[in-house]
Amino acid sequence: MTTLSFEDDGVDVVYEGTEFRLDRELIEEATEKPYHDVTDHEVLQIVAKQPTLEGEPRRIGDILG
Repeated sequence: MTTLSFEDDGVDVVYEGTEFRLDRELIEEATEKPYHDVTDHEVLQIVAKQPTLEGEPRRIGDILG
C-alpha cells in the first residue's frame, strides 16, 4: 500500500514500508507540469511501476484547497 501526504512544498510518501519525500521541484520536473496541476495518480506513477489507481484523479491544488 502507498500513502501520500500532500503539502505545499512536496509529498511525503510511504511505499512498501519505506518513508521518503518527493520535493515539489522533483515532481514538476518529472511531470513537466506546475505542481498544483499534477494529479495524485501522476504522483503514484512516479512512485510505483504499476500503481493501483482508484477513483478519479485529483489535482494537488484541489487537495491542498
